[in-house]
Amino acid sequence: MHKELTASRRGFLKTTGYLSLAFAIPLDSALSQANPNTPRLPGDLQTNRKLSAWLRVNANQTVTLLVGKVELGQGILTAVSQICADELDIDLNRVQVISGDTALVPNEGVTAGSFSMPYCATAVQHASAEVRAILLELAAEKLNQPVNSLTVQDGKVLASNGSNVAYWDLIVGESLNREATGTIKPKPASQHRYIGQSVHRVDLTPKILGEAKFLQEHRPAGMLFGHLVRPPTYAAKLLSVNAASVQKMPGVMKVVRNGSFLGVVAQREEQALAAANALNASAKWEVEKKLPTHDGIFDWLRTTKPNRVINTKVQPRVGGETPAKTIEATYYRPYHMHASIGTSAAIATMGADGVMLIQTHSQSVFETSIAIAKMLGLEPSKVRCQHMQGAGCYGHNMADDAAADAALLAMAVPGKPVRLQYTREQEHKWEPYGSAMVIQTKAGVDANGNVLDWDLQIWSTPHGTRPGGEPGNLLSARYLEKPFVQPVPTNGGPPNYAADRNGIALYDFAGHQVLTHFITDMPVRVSSTRGLGAYANVFAIESFMDELALAANIDPLTYRLRFLKDERARDVLQQAADKFGWNSWKKTINRGRGIGFARYKNIAGYCAVALEVEVNPRNGRIRVMRAVAAADSGHIVNPDGVSNQIEGGLIQSLSWSLKEEVKFDDTQILSTDWNSYPILTFSEIPPVEVVLVNRPGAPFLGTGEASQGPTSAALANAVFDATGVRFRRLPLTPERVKQGLDKKGTA
Repeated sequence: MHKELTASRRGFLKTTGYLSLAFAIPLDSALSQANPNTPRLPGDLQTNRKLSAWLRVNANQTVTLLVGKVELGQGILTAVSQICADELDIDLNRVQVISGDTALVPNEGVTAGSFSMPYCATAVQHASAEVRAILLELAAEKLNQPVNSLTVQDGKVLASNGSNVAYWDLIVGESLNREATGTIKPKPASQHRYIGQSVHRVDLTPKILGEAKFLQEHRPAGMLFGHLVRPPTYAAKLLSVNAASVQKMPGVMKVVRNGSFLGVVAQREEQALAAANALNASAKWEVEKKLPTHDGIFDWLRTTKPNRVINTKVQPRVGGETPAKTIEATYYRPYHMHASIGTSAAIATMGADGVMLIQTHSQSVFETSIAIAKMLGLEPSKVRCQHMQGAGCYGHNMADDAAADAALLAMAVPGKPVRLQYTREQEHKWEPYGSAMVIQTKAGVDANGNVLDWDLQIWSTPHGTRPGGEPGNLLSARYLEKPFVQPVPTNGGPPNYAADRNGIALYDFAGHQVLTHFITDMPVRVSSTRGLGAYANVFAIESFMDELALAANIDPLTYRLRFLKDERARDVLQQAADKFGWNSWKKTINRGRGIGFARYKNIAGYCAVALEVEVNPRNGRIRVMRAVAAADSGHIVNPDGVSNQIEGGLIQSLSWSLKEEVKFDDTQILSTDWNSYPILTFSEIPPVEVVLVNRPGAPFLGTGEASQGPTSAALANAVFDATGVRFRRLPLTPERVKQGLDKKGTA
């Protein structure tokens, strides 16, 4: 046994002095792996076990909290600050957060999958609790008082005899660099001061005041501007371009060509754009025509041989009666965009020290830095990513591509920061979309409408092509003279899944089988959008539940509760219905109500959504009159933050479900602006009420993607209730609805 393991905590603390966090994370390492012989630690402490990686107690009477997760508008930095302040017994304004700097913070992987609360926040809670215990030991030693006689008020440790010492006075001596033990329990909910309170989000004030908070607004001294020329199609190859004449244009510093990668760096933005337009005009490309078109994509999905057929769930019914009848339905989701309001951007500088510094709004700073290093032929330690907040995105948009493109341009002008931001057309045409999907449902039911056999099949292309440390997932790396090949995507397995995320219904059916046809061919570029496959799978499951309820002549809410055994699920569904006034609601002409439910990934936050809609039979327009959502996120840290996530997800889901569809012909993407890819406008947003179910002491549950699926299903169910027509293909555009109403059948 190692000697240090035999020492007492008090004896160990006598040889140490303070918490200091001069701590760097090697950029070429993946998530650090714990010794299998050591105990498992909570959350991301398991893979980042040093307390010194998370917390710094400073002489200026502040505490620095370092986290690998990043702020995307979900409020995570506020939530972890609340947790840290509570566990350390300090005022919230003393907590300063550094996040997403690959040279400074613990590697927590990608900020995605609604994992920030269960993994990052849990790690912060336990790390802060353990640091507080260590500080109390240090204070007890200094004050010569028993630990159990000490209390803390805003970082001041008070003894029963009147003596005291502050945290900041204890930081004298050598640095403390030790592993967490996981043995210190966090405080009970009764002792929380900030957890459970709707404190003001730390990232909002500068945004509200119009300060340059977003990366898109950042302008470092001496900055140059870059622009790219994209190919006309995915498979196009650059044959020739008149680079020499463009190099002579005003302000142009460098024309950069590497295979089919083509860009320019100039002194001013308008000069870079003019040069890029000139390059584009002279460029000659080899173009292929091989896309299946947006109208043909669903047939393509059903007829293309899958890379894998996955038995996502196999639970055949054993014995029992023969179904009285079998009901089937098929549902369709198109490709849709992230459609970030602010187009993706990055600023890259090739420093004199040989380190490429990239300021980026990527959600995967660690993996992206490694991928870019490989693309540039640099050591991983020579690429440093610093996260800066971007103007909106949940999922894998073009932030990583912008980081890579800025780096490629910055290599050509060492020592100068190069800012790159895509045009709207570039963002719309080249971002990785959310995958199109086909979901086929079938249920065998008895004479009372009870489900005996539930069968669901999914056809989908991938939902994850993030960099993952591989250059081939960076768009421009595939167009270089020595191109990187895109790795064959994989489908995530349990419990998170990907194409089949939420494909397993939470309902208790005797026979329950889910089959996933996973197709790795990608006619258009795809990757992660908010919820991955859950959005479409919940849409299908919850729409089909309404269809089964109708066939059984049972109220949709009552029907769901019949098969829902999870008490927390039943609670959230009932609370949404009660707040909506489900039982007292009166049917009127052209108006309908609908409800949808899911537990995100069946392991994260619970959410139920109820909507009231009005459908105009003359033009097919749907107006959402009001929305109610109920959510159970476990122990709630910031109620307002949770409500914001539920409300924002609901609104985004309405936009997807009412309007959004990527259109393309056999050659290229046709959705290039807001006219060809409309999104929900402010005037179309309904009033939204959110009911929160708090579970003090329960684990934190991820919530950021919980309302996507339930909203789409609630919408379709409400439209059916209003019109008597079942719409199974998204989005529910006026044209599609009008066509369905004219047919007065099943669309």
